[in-house]
Amino acid sequence: MSTLDTAGLPEAARLFARLCEIPSPSGAEGAMADAVITELTRMGGEITQDDAATALVEAGCNNIVARFAPTTEGVPVMFCAHLDTVPLLAPVRVVQEGEWLTNGNEAILGGDDKAAVAAMLHAVDRVVHEGIPHAGIELVFTPCEEIGLRGAAHFDTSVLRAAYGFVYDHTGEVGGIVTQAPTHKEIAVTYRGVAAHAGIHPEAGRSAITAAARAIAGMPLGRIDEATTANIGTVDGGTATNVVAEECVITAECRSRDPEALDGQLTAMIDAFAWAGTECECDVEISVRDHFIGYALEEDAPQVQMAADAMRDCGIEPRYVASGGGSDVNAFLLNGFPSVNLCNAMVDVHTPDERIRIADIESMVDITLAIIARARGAR
Repeated sequence: MSTLDTAGLPEAARLFARLCEIPSPSGAEGAMADAVITELTRMGGEITQDDAATALVEAGCNNIVARFAPTTEGVPVMFCAHLDTVPLLAPVRVVQEGEWLTNGNEAILGGDDKAAVAAMLHAVDRVVHEGIPHAGIELVFTPCEEIGLRGAAHFDTSVLRAAYGFVYDHTGEVGGIVTQAPTHKEIAVTYRGVAAHAGIHPEAGRSAITAAARAIAGMPLGRIDEATTANIGTVDGGTATNVVAEECVITAECRSRDPEALDGQLTAMIDAFAWAGTECECDVEISVRDHFIGYALEEDAPQVQMAADAMRDCGIEPRYVASGGGSDVNAFLLNGFPSVNLCNAMVDVHTPDERIRIADIESMVDITLAIIARARGAR
């Protein structure tokens, strides 16, 4: 692993490395937003922001839109990336390891989704400064994607002039087009039992932790089928080893691309939680909320076709991907804005092994330019 020589990198990769070293976990995206706005201002974009930073308790910045007025006829397009990352356990020090960029410290790199931010900015910078004709471009940057697509869900898509949107936010080799994504249900459970001295009168207590354990042991978890998964995220309860636990709080999830399978899995989990409360004589409170809503796009959907044609223009054969994760596209489609999520070759995201090839950042720039070219003259 060698120290990063930014002078030896392509311009988009240099920008990527600089952005990665700006901490921006969900809720603390302000510095990253400032850096992006500086780039957009230099490029001459017409910048607007909404009120996400005040309307959403979690957001560290607003949704940002930069508009570049058309210079020729065609269909205006939008590109989107999120500014936040998952929690950062150590500073990002971008280093090069052969063809890869990664973090020299034991923490995430932040390529999810700063690889997309860099590629979008650099591609449009080229359009502006090379005078490449275009039919109108909008860049959208959102906060709080990693904690439930909250920035995109808050975003008013009616302000957009673009006909279609393209988001780069999925692992997998460049050329992947996400045509299916799941609905994701979040489950919060609280057991309340009765505290007692564990060494003197344990029989007088009713353990909330025991109820939680029986519930978890009694439900299907992990990979349920090709389209469905379920997980227990956190278990928190008890006060001391010599006290029968009076309370235990659980967070869990299930998700599926198949609505019937999702209903079945959710019912199985709720039934297990309720049964364990009865068996252990504990009160139980269960709440469920939609984290995001799934979708399925046809291969002939116009935004999918435009992305696929642009990839072929770059010599890349498109692949159609069914995802187990969500993206801002889930929120945009739910709000009625035609968009599609594209793979951007991030590897081992959300882990200290996260990395991305320098060449793949360049490929994302090429695909962005090819989409802009395809939109030029389109109807």
